[in-house]
Amino acid sequence: MGVVPPPSGLTQRGDTAPQATGGIGESTQRPDGVLKVTGEFAYASDLWHQDMLWGHTLRSPHAHAEIRSVDIAEALAVPGVHAVLTHRDLPAATHYGLEFTDQPVLAVDRVRYQGEAVALVAADHPETARRAAARIRVDYVELPVVHDEASATAPGAPVLHPDRTDHHAAHVPHPNVVHRQPVISGDVAAAAPTAEVVVRGEYTVGTQDQAFLGPESGLAVPAEDGGVDLYVATQWLHVDQRQLAPVLGLPPELVRLTLGGVGGAFGAREDLSMQAHACLLALRTGRPVKMVYNREESFFGHVHRHPARLAYEHGATRDGRLVYVKGRIVLDGGAYASSSAAVVGNAASLGVGPYRVPHTHLEAIALYTNNPPCGAMRGFGAVQACFAYEAQLDKLAAALAMDPVELRQRNALCQGDTMPTGQPVDSPAPVAELLRLVRERPLPPERPWEVPAAGGADGQVGVDLRELPGGLANTSHGEGIVRGVGYGVGIKNVGFSEGFDDYSTARVRLAVVAGEPRVTVHTAMAEVGQGGVTVHAQIARTELGVSQVNILPADTRVGSAGSTSASRQTYMTGGAVRNTCLAVRAEALRLGRRRLGAGQPGWDEPGLRLVDGKVVTRDGAVLAGLAEVLGDEAIDLELEFRHRPTQPFDRETGQGFGHVQYSFCAHRAVVDVDVELGLVKVVELAAAQDVGRAINPRAVLGQIHGGSTQGLGLAVLEEILVGPDGTIRNPSFTDYLIPTILDVPPMPVDVLELADEHAPYGLRGVGEAPTLSATPAIVAAIRQATGLELPRVPVRPEHLTGT
Repeated sequence: MGVVPPPSGLTQRGDTAPQATGGIGESTQRPDGVLKVTGEFAYASDLWHQDMLWGHTLRSPHAHAEIRSVDIAEALAVPGVHAVLTHRDLPAATHYGLEFTDQPVLAVDRVRYQGEAVALVAADHPETARRAAARIRVDYVELPVVHDEASATAPGAPVLHPDRTDHHAAHVPHPNVVHRQPVISGDVAAAAPTAEVVVRGEYTVGTQDQAFLGPESGLAVPAEDGGVDLYVATQWLHVDQRQLAPVLGLPPELVRLTLGGVGGAFGAREDLSMQAHACLLALRTGRPVKMVYNREESFFGHVHRHPARLAYEHGATRDGRLVYVKGRIVLDGGAYASSSAAVVGNAASLGVGPYRVPHTHLEAIALYTNNPPCGAMRGFGAVQACFAYEAQLDKLAAALAMDPVELRQRNALCQGDTMPTGQPVDSPAPVAELLRLVRERPLPPERPWEVPAAGGADGQVGVDLRELPGGLANTSHGEGIVRGVGYGVGIKNVGFSEGFDDYSTARVRLAVVAGEPRVTVHTAMAEVGQGGVTVHAQIARTELGVSQVNILPADTRVGSAGSTSASRQTYMTGGAVRNTCLAVRAEALRLGRRRLGAGQPGWDEPGLRLVDGKVVTRDGAVLAGLAEVLGDEAIDLELEFRHRPTQPFDRETGQGFGHVQYSFCAHRAVVDVDVELGLVKVVELAAAQDVGRAINPRAVLGQIHGGSTQGLGLAVLEEILVGPDGTIRNPSFTDYLIPTILDVPPMPVDVLELADEHAPYGLRGVGEAPTLSATPAIVAAIRQATGLELPRVPVRPEHLTGT
């Protein structure tokens, strides 16, 4: 990773005060890193209680069907079964949902997608629970399936949610449209005749799965006070609590959640999965209930990335200046709303990319269908749009006979420009610089698969199969392989948008333990692998000058930290930890002045700091040790942090200050394509990203590598195949392919640190932006190698060979 100085006119991060070892800006070791690598880390699926039962969910085999009856008698008769529940057994609310309360806890009179929960079983062994569930008799009458825009909006189409009362219902053209968001700026109709070159394209993005390795899992334990304690792998403890309490008929304070070990998330754990089911069974049986999905059930039990169809038209002058962009984005939200409305807002507001476009007319919608529910996944609406607008830029560059990087740089956003939503870009936007960095990197060797032949004469070469398209499958030996190079760049918002009251909470305690000052940090942040637990300790060491920092387990005993999503946790919960630490520091100094400072020199000076467990003046003089300042007294504060306010986009024009921050990443992909077999090898995937401030440089690099790898998966491997009848054809890691170590190429990274003055430490969310630009860069490289249009991802072998 290279840390690159800022280009002229941009400011780099400011200096920081001296700090304890392991503070911000250092690559500190993860506390859970060794345990995860060695297999000793305890995930939620490892939870155990001595007298626990096992829960299992009966799911619908049909994508759309009426339920005539449910007979549980045979299941109840199975020895070892303790409870069987249907919707008739629910104690209170029957529905839940992230944004709209539209999803049944258990299906009532209809199922709307394959895998919808119909009944629950608790038994003394997981296999007993599964066998009992198989004996539940459900009388289904299949109904017509809504599977795309045409079938969803056709005259007489089945209305999947006829009684919807959500706040978007009055603003959609059809009840099967979850949400619609236009973005209109300038006057496209008037500007179009001035465009000298026009390109059009239609694009398709398949359904991607988050494919986390740790399945949905948790343990619900009934409590003596009538409440329940849930230990669960999730992304947002408090939003789970908010949805669970009405379903369980309990006040929120009696629904207590603690984060279990999380084996990846990427958005799929934002929605409830087994949480309500385990709690209902625990409260019914009076026994702890554990639920763990197997891999197939996991594919049915969580939301996926929205598949999309996108149509774009770009107009430009002969010298490559964009004049206007028109586009329409149709996202398939599946059977329930989840976070589709917010995904639509992102797709529309970021739909022209990181470019200056004076005239824009975009429309994005999400549909209700009988396909699997879709919701949050890394990139959140911006991924789908980025694939399309970057393909359009390559198409436009070809029409203009212009270098594709030069075209992008000519139209690149800069600080001070205005987005199509009317929002000013008021922090660094080094789009052109990021493109320069990836372009100027040395290219990898032309024929990396050629190696000196073992024992051969000078000049003889052999073949390293691992470096060939197809790899160790031994299908190609270097014949018919063509190289391609492609570029992509994207723009992603950070944090929750459109007026959402986005905040995080942190509790910080400073006390003397065994004669030494120690800090305890308590938040409800879900650590899902992003490294927030490291960041919180780094911030505490920096602000309080104490090396010993203890991070408490995340739970609902402290205020909400919001979701671990939207690249927001370092910004938001990191901001909360920082603010609370500053308040604790101020209180410690006030205490020191009161106890030790009367009449003593230095205590009234401005700018006193805490360094290495001591109170230090600005010029470095030590006034006292923190242990002496605190004595037996502890300072314990809990504070909230909010970013600057945003506002909803106008429903008709899309205008508004909708996003708190933007992040940018660029990629250059180098691929080798066997044009005879249709196989692709990504040889290198170089990235450049502005992170504002690298709080933990090693973790920043890991986030960029991880996002790039998921973008690679969408480009050439990953797709949930859903038939026109709404059924999933490949719910397993045998048939749903994710990148392995053999698929991931070298990924050199350049990091810019251009401070955003509105953010804590000037930082910028990191985790999502690389997912956007990796996919179009790889596909652009394949296009260059093959000359094919390739308007769809993932690119499959048959797309390259015409078979």
